[in-house]
Amino acid sequence: MIKNDFKTIDEYIAAQPKEIAVLLEKVRATIKKVAPEATEAISYAIPTFKLYGNLVHFANFKNHIGFYPGASGIENFQDELNDYTFSKGTIQFQFSEPIPYDLIEKITKFRVEENVKLSIIKNKKK
Repeated sequence: MIKNDFKTIDEYIAAQPKEIAVLLEKVRATIKKVAPEATEAISYAIPTFKLYGNLVHFANFKNHIGFYPGASGIENFQDELNDYTFSKGTIQFQFSEPIPYDLIEKITKFRVEENVKLSIIKNKKK
């Protein structure tokens, strides 16, 4: 990953090698497809989508794309993550394997639904 003080996802992706930038743009498009109302940002120095708080993050690393859907995103899809390296809040999609855009879409959709529900609950408490 090329480190810099990026201000936008466009800047972040443009700074990556071309073959990686193509993959990152597809990850971005996949997220936007299921979360069109989410806003783009750079948070923790990586591309971030926000919708009632952080939704998902992604980043380029030497051998993989890191996808960060939070602990709940991992917990709810553990059965589908057996082919990937993952931990409490991150999944690694190796460049040597096809990127599972359908899985990214499903996890992001789950996170959208989760954040919307949490927002409604918070607003009811006010």
